[in-house]
Amino acid sequence: MQITMLNPHELKRYNRHIILPEIGLEGQQKLKLAKVLVIGAGGLGCPLLQYLAAAGVGTIGIIDSDKVDESNLHRQILYSSNDVGKNKADIAAKKLSELNSFIKIIPIVSYLNSENALQLFSDFDIIIDGSDNFATRYLVNDACVILNKPFVSGSIYKFQGQISVFNYHDGPTYRCLYPEPGEIPNCAEIGVLGVLPGIVGCLMANETIKMIIGNGEVLSGKLLVFDSLTMQFNTFEFSSVAENKTIKTLGNYDFFCDTKVKEITADELKNKILLSEKFQLIDVREPHEYDLNNIGGLLIPLGELENNFDKISTILPVIIHCQSGMRSKKAIELLKQNGFNNLTNLKNGLMDF
Repeated sequence: MQITMLNPHELKRYNRHIILPEIGLEGQQKLKLAKVLVIGAGGLGCPLLQYLAAAGVGTIGIIDSDKVDESNLHRQILYSSNDVGKNKADIAAKKLSELNSFIKIIPIVSYLNSENALQLFSDFDIIIDGSDNFATRYLVNDACVILNKPFVSGSIYKFQGQISVFNYHDGPTYRCLYPEPGEIPNCAEIGVLGVLPGIVGCLMANETIKMIIGNGEVLSGKLLVFDSLTMQFNTFEFSSVAENKTIKTLGNYDFFCDTKVKEITADELKNKILLSEKFQLIDVREPHEYDLNNIGGLLIPLGELENNFDKISTILPVIIHCQSGMRSKKAIELLKQNGFNNLTNLKNGLMDF
């Protein structure tokens, strides 16, 4: 007689899994024992977290220091209007616990960085990266190589999604596919079809479940690309590069940060405004973004900056911002090339404001 660690309520809840020969009682118990860490409770994180929780993954960690913004709600389906301004990891944990009370949810309200990555990853079996920037992806990769842990990676861009599994059973790593970082903007900068992260997030959850139960063909050494406009799926194969598996320490992952760029935090800017300090505030977003939400700066969209140098002070300190900090850094780079040296970037843009 097979011994089960599932109680009668769990047996009923997971019945449609258990009657599948490819999963069965043994597979469902593997799911209950599994420990998975999800990086990011945003567009990708919301659907994959819901399906992992519903599937009965026993322990799920969630790393996210961001707060729910109204602009998230068209794609981040765990949240409602009442959640705006609240921390994503905490809200996600609460709602997932309501979805399945038989699992453990661990919210981690923190930025992932080189100082905490190894410690955070060490307690989990599988890492899932739902971040939206190359710096985090390389950090996740290197930490997983050092700890010999597999990780599922997903990314989205406008109408296209990509999914792969790295470092699985000594398979290729993220650096084998992307030796050098690119410069793809995140959703706050370029936009994204609302349903796309739902599709990609579900595919990421699918890869995770297959690894846990030990059944099916995992996307190791393969990149799955999905185009939502044409409804085409394409798979591309890539090989291991031996030197990418010899990483021993974590390094610097600020690939897009000019170390000479002076930055100010949202709290520091608020304090300057409160004290009525003299400075010029420039907003380099688009007019429709400014109309939706602004903090009173002079609007000069990034694409129009070169034609408006005369509007920017060369005497007062100039603080430049966008939605997330990416366009403002590009603006500062352009202005520095044209003789401006009084520039400060708002770190993380309006996302922290």
